[in-house]
Amino acid sequence: MRGIIGYGTYVPYYRLDRAKITSAMGAGGGRGHRAVAGYDEDTTTMGVEAARNALRSGNLTPSSIWFATANPAYLDKTNATAIQAALDLPQETWAVDAGGSARSAEAAILGARGSSGISMAVVSDLRTGNPTSNDESSGGDAAAAVLFGDDEDAPVIAYALGLAASTGEFLDRYRLPGESASKIWEERFGEQAYISLAEDAIERALKDADIALEDVDKVVIAGLHSRAVRSLSKIAGDKLVDDLSGQIGNPGAAQFPLLVASALDDADPGETILCVHLADGAYASVLRTTDAIAKYEPFSTVESQIENGSDSLDYNLYLTWRGFLDRESPRRPDPDRPGAPPAFRSEDWKYAFVGSRDRSSGAIHLPPMRVSMDGGAVDEMERVRMADTPATIATFTVDYLAFSLSPPTVAVVIDFDGGGRFQAEMTDVDPNEVKIGDRVEMSFRRLFTAQGIHNYFWKARPLAE
Repeated sequence: MRGIIGYGTYVPYYRLDRAKITSAMGAGGGRGHRAVAGYDEDTTTMGVEAARNALRSGNLTPSSIWFATANPAYLDKTNATAIQAALDLPQETWAVDAGGSARSAEAAILGARGSSGISMAVVSDLRTGNPTSNDESSGGDAAAAVLFGDDEDAPVIAYALGLAASTGEFLDRYRLPGESASKIWEERFGEQAYISLAEDAIERALKDADIALEDVDKVVIAGLHSRAVRSLSKIAGDKLVDDLSGQIGNPGAAQFPLLVASALDDADPGETILCVHLADGAYASVLRTTDAIAKYEPFSTVESQIENGSDSLDYNLYLTWRGFLDRESPRRPDPDRPGAPPAFRSEDWKYAFVGSRDRSSGAIHLPPMRVSMDGGAVDEMERVRMADTPATIATFTVDYLAFSLSPPTVAVVIDFDGGGRFQAEMTDVDPNEVKIGDRVEMSFRRLFTAQGIHNYFWKARPLAE
């Protein structure tokens, strides 16, 4: 039986209080918060974090990655290859992109589900709207990853009883190449179209599963068309899974798998979950959890990530991160464009954060070296991945002049558990709260973008409790 064998989610650290939008602009805003990707994050880095969380829940190695987003970091380059490299997966791993709309989530999920062996769908989205727009206040940033496999790969925790899709060509949400924000047609029209398509998809999915609506234990409804989602939610009653919009907003393509993960976080064996996604039509699936769900422990639940976020983000800083507000640059030269040849030669180090360990002394070298600093042995090294190894801050400094969209920059020297010292930049932290002895972990981030090239590497962040 093929089904879900694992999952992981990622909700960024920062939250924007919607009231700050109203306070600054006199319009927009509302109540609650939206999740905000940091200045050093994009859909690729968030996808890496979600995938890491999925893989850390079990010792699994996917043979394919299906990546979906409506806001890709690169338009004419495969973004899934960076995820494959950051996860240190074998060269033979198949990595592909799907994009264009929130509906791309289905492409990744169905592609991974229909593949052989262990496969992973990674869906990530960063929603940006013009200042004071509904997309700005109601949007959100997040990612989710779902692992598919058979019972011989790992215990299946949930499988599909029925699937159905209803596709319709109508103008709801659209964005031309080069535009930063989507446009929306009159919502009442879209509501009528979506409800009709959703009802058809739900009816056929339930029929395929050979169950009735009243036999469903939970209902997940996702979609960017809020009126249609609210209207359709009436069928769920008290079985409706919270869409988390008040806490983190709507993360577009990532909302659907994120809400499914949230439903699985506290699911019991034998539960039936109806999942509906409204995006240029409707997709419906009926999931059934197995006995294995009782023993499955996600690395980090959606609820815990929401609780560990910070709502200290100011609106003007948010506008800076999103490119709507220019600030004076530091009195230092702009960073140079990353070079393709050296990045290719150092892929293990740059993307997978792989160092070298001296076979004789056990000394760990970061970055990897040919000559050991402990004994001088030459070419007696073995590769050691350090991305998932916790560390402790040995010393640090706060730099107010370094290039950053979120000054000041916190530079730390960290000692990894088991050996290895490295100087890194800190992220997701209040500079006033950094202390020697603090525990940290590594996170895949975008250092900067120069001349159209993203420079990805690893930063330190406070270790999640």
